[in-house]
Amino acid sequence: MRLTKYGHACVRIQDGDRVLVIDPGVFSGAEALAGATAVLITHEHADHVDLDLLAAARELDPALTVHTHPDLAAALGDGATGVAPGESFTAAGFGVTAVGGRHAEIIDGLPGCPNIGFVVDGVYHPGDSLFVPEQPVDTLLVPASGPWLKLAEAIGLVRALRPARTFPIHDVNLSETGMANFDGWLEAEKGTAYARIPLGESVDL
Repeated sequence: MRLTKYGHACVRIQDGDRVLVIDPGVFSGAEALAGATAVLITHEHADHVDLDLLAAARELDPALTVHTHPDLAAALGDGATGVAPGESFTAAGFGVTAVGGRHAEIIDGLPGCPNIGFVVDGVYHPGDSLFVPEQPVDTLLVPASGPWLKLAEAIGLVRALRPARTFPIHDVNLSETGMANFDGWLEAEKGTAYARIPLGESVDL
């Protein structure tokens, strides 16, 4: 199974001709969806779903499946399936469990929208949340930056899950200096192999 990092929060999981993309947002690039057979979307914010890019991909391939929370699925129309936390399903041949349910708070209860994390054959993408799932997590995609996040919380998520591997996502707001600072802290954490995947490059899991 190969994991490829695209812009910001977008990753692509591939095993042979099975291609699953999570959170293809406005910072991801059209190539992220090329050849995809299924898409998972954690929530409706533009940095996690580029609606125009997704519509174009679905027009090219009407068989492309989309799984997300029920409100967004209803807005996306035919071909999109709503899933609830705790629900397990198959997407692009991968076993997926939906977890969490709410976006992390920025301030004053905002943004207050749904957020579904996904555990895909042991790979956990939390979206904009710090939810700790019950399922075993072998590979954690840890958020690195956001108005709802501080460094201690990212480290706390790693410590709570102790995955074999950890890779950062949600990092478009970080400068090179900020990335290096974040990496330094996470590299010091014991119990997980931490590394940054350069954009467009892949690792084999």
